[in-house]
Amino acid sequence: MDKTFIQDTLGKLLTFLSLPFDAINVTEEEGGITRVDIVSNNASRIIGWHGETLNGLQHLVKSIVRAKEKLEKSPFIVVDVDGYRRMQEDKVRKIAEQKADFVRRTGSRIALPPMSPYFRRIVHLHIANTPTLRDLMTESTGEGDYRQIVLRLKDESAGGTNAAEARSEELSPVMAKDDGLENLDI
Repeated sequence: MDKTFIQDTLGKLLTFLSLPFDAINVTEEEGGITRVDIVSNNASRIIGWHGETLNGLQHLVKSIVRAKEKLEKSPFIVVDVDGYRRMQEDKVRKIAEQKADFVRRTGSRIALPPMSPYFRRIVHLHIANTPTLRDLMTESTGEGDYRQIVLRLKDESAGGTNAAEARSEELSPVMAKDDGLENLDI
C-alpha cells in the first residue's frame, strides 16, 4: 500500500475539515494491518464524540485507497490519534483475559457483548496468539450489530452431543455494568 498516498489523502482531509495536526505516520503491522497515527495537539477534535469523527476519517481513507488501488474489498487501515485506538484495543484484550479467567474457573462458556468486526478480530487474534490462553477458543455468533464472541474451553468442543447442544443454546453476555466495553468506538 502506498504510504505517501495515505499520508497525503488524510492530510488533505484534515486540512479541509480544519482539524489541526502536526504529522501523520503510516506503518505496516503484521496481519495486513496498516496503522495511521495522527500527531495532534488537539486530538479530541479529531476523535469527536465517541470516536465518530475518527471513524469517519478512517472510512473515507479506506474508501479512497480502495478506489485508487482498485481493490476488491476495503484495506485494513486503522486511523489513530494520541493512542486512542490502541487504548481501546488494550481494554478489549484485558477484558477478554478477565473473561478467560471466568471460563477457566467455572468451565462455562461466556458471551462477550456485541462488538464491531474490528474488536472481534482483536479478541480472536489475542486468544489464538497468547500462549497462556491456548486452552481457550473463540467463535463469533449472531448477526449484524448483535454479533458477539463466545469464549470457551477447547475441551468443550470435543465433548460430543452435549457440547453441540450447549453451543446451540442462546447465550447472553455476562458483563459487569462497568465492564468497559459499552463505549467501544469502532
